[in-house]
Amino acid sequence: MTERIRGNPWATLLVLCLGFFMVLLDLTIVNIAIPSIIDRLKAGLDQVLWVLNAYTLTYAVLLIPAGRLGDRFGQRNLFAIGLALFTVASAACGLAQDPNQLIVARVVQGVGGALLTPQTLAIITTIFPAERRGAAFGVWGAIAGVATVTGPVLGGVLVTWGVGGLLPSGDDWRWIFYVNVPVGVLALLLTFLAVPDLRPGRRAGLEPVGVLLASAGLFLIVFGLIEGQRYDWGAIATWHRLSLTIPEVIGAGVVVLALFLAWDHFRPTPLVPAELFRDRNFAIMNWVGATLTFSMLGLFLPLVIYLQSALGFSAIKAGLILVPMSALSMVVAPAAGRLSDRIGGKYIVMAGMLLFAAGMALIDLRAWSDSDWLTFLPGMLIAGVGNGCCWAPISTVAMRNVAPRLAGAASGIMNTVRQVGGAVGSAVVGAVLANRLATTLQEQAVQQVAQLPAPARAPFVKAFSGAAHGRLELGRQSSSAGGGALSSLPPAVAQQLARAAHEVFLYGFIYAMRPTLLVPILALVLGAVSTLAVRQRKRGGGERVEAGEVEEAAAPAA
Repeated sequence: MTERIRGNPWATLLVLCLGFFMVLLDLTIVNIAIPSIIDRLKAGLDQVLWVLNAYTLTYAVLLIPAGRLGDRFGQRNLFAIGLALFTVASAACGLAQDPNQLIVARVVQGVGGALLTPQTLAIITTIFPAERRGAAFGVWGAIAGVATVTGPVLGGVLVTWGVGGLLPSGDDWRWIFYVNVPVGVLALLLTFLAVPDLRPGRRAGLEPVGVLLASAGLFLIVFGLIEGQRYDWGAIATWHRLSLTIPEVIGAGVVVLALFLAWDHFRPTPLVPAELFRDRNFAIMNWVGATLTFSMLGLFLPLVIYLQSALGFSAIKAGLILVPMSALSMVVAPAAGRLSDRIGGKYIVMAGMLLFAAGMALIDLRAWSDSDWLTFLPGMLIAGVGNGCCWAPISTVAMRNVAPRLAGAASGIMNTVRQVGGAVGSAVVGAVLANRLATTLQEQAVQQVAQLPAPARAPFVKAFSGAAHGRLELGRQSSSAGGGALSSLPPAVAQQLARAAHEVFLYGFIYAMRPTLLVPILALVLGAVSTLAVRQRKRGGGERVEAGEVEEAAAPAA
C-alpha cells in the first residue's frame, strides 16, 4: 500500500504542496498581524520590516545551496529536515516576548523554509513527464498564489478570534505561528509515506565561500533599504573622521554580489550554473517572477496597515477584504497551468500581470477615508484573476527545458530570485512609505493645529514629526499619536486633540500610500512587458531547447 501511494505522482504532489503552502503562507500571514505585534511587543516600523524581511532574506539566500544539497543527499531528506526545522521555529516565533526574539526565530524559520522549497519544484520536474508538467505546475502555482493571498485572510481570523480563548487578550496574533505546528507534524509524517527518495546523483555540496558572499551581499542591500529612512540616508556609524553611509552600504552589497558571481563562475560545480541562463525563457521568467513577488509583498504592506490602522478595521475584516482575490486565484491557477501546456504561457503571464496591476490600481484610486468592503471588491476580483494567471505559467515556461540533473539548481535559483524580489519589494515600498509619511503627517498636523488650543500646538506637531526617523508606531493606537504628551489637559481639550490626531493619521497615511502603491504597480507593468521576449513553443516538431526533457529522469534510491 505504501509503495502504491509513493508511486503515485499526484499523491507526492499533494504532500509537497502541503509543506510548500505552509512556508509561503508565512511570507504574508505576518502582514495582517503587524498592528497587533506592534502594540503587544512595542515594535517600531523598522523592527516590523525586519520581522518580515529576516524570514524572507534568510529564505532567499539559502535556496540555491539547499537545492544543491537536495541533488546530493536526496530531495526527500532535505524536504523532511526543512519541514521539521520550520515547525520548531514556528513554535519559537509564537513564544517570542520581544521584537528581537521574534526576528531571531523568523531567521530559523527561513532556514527551514529554504531547505524544503527547492525540493518541491525539483521533485515535480522529475516525476512528471513534460506533457503533464504544466498541469502539475498548475496545482503548484495555485498553491503559490493562493498561499500568498490567503495569508492575510487566515491571519485575520486567527488574530481576531484566536483558538478558543487559550491565549491572553491581545496575544492571539501568536496563533499565526502556532497553527504551523500540527500542520508541520502531519506533513512530516506524510513525507515518508508518499514522497519517493530521489537521488539525481549530482555530486554537489555546500560551497561556503559562495554562500557567504551571496549572503553578505543580499544582507547589505536589504539592510540599507530598510534602515535608510531611519538614518536619513546618511551616516550610520562614524570612526574618527571616517563615516559609513547608507548608500555606501547598498553599494558594498552590489560589489559583494558581483564578487560572488565572479567566484561562482570559475567553480567546477557552481551554485548558479551558467548553462541555465543560456535558455532565454528561464532567464526572463526569473526576472518576471521577481517583479511579481516584488509587487505582491510591496502591495500588501501598506494596504494592510491602511485597512487596520487608518480605517480601523479589525484583523478579520481586513483579511476578508482579500478573500475574492484568494478565491479567484485558486480557481484560475490550475486552469492557467493546463492552458499553458496547450498554447504556451507567454501571453497568459502577460495578461495576468496586467490584470493584477489594473486591479491594484483601481484599489489605489478608490482608497479613501470612508472606504468599505464593496469599495475594494471590483479591484480584488480583477487582481485575483490576474494573480491566478501568473504563477503556474511562469514556472512551466521557466522549467520546461531544464534537464532533470539541473532541476534542483534551477528550482533553487527560481525561488531565490522570487524571494529576493519580495524582500527588496517590501524594503523599497517600506522606505518609500516612511519617506512619504514623514512629509504627509507633518503637513496634515500643521493643517489641523490651528483648531487646537495654543499650548497643545507645538507638542501636537512634534508628536508626528517622529515619522521622519522611523519612530512612528503604526499600530492600532497610531491615530491617537498626538495625545500622549497632553494627558494633563481638560477632557474636552483632550477629545478635541484625539479627533485631530485621528484626522492627521488617516489622511496623512492615505496621501502617503497612494503614490507608494504606484511603485509595485509599475513593477507589474514592467514584468508584463518583459514577457514579450519569451520564445514561444513551436508546434509539431517542438523546440530545439526542449531536448533536455528526454533525458533519463532520476531513479528512486534502492
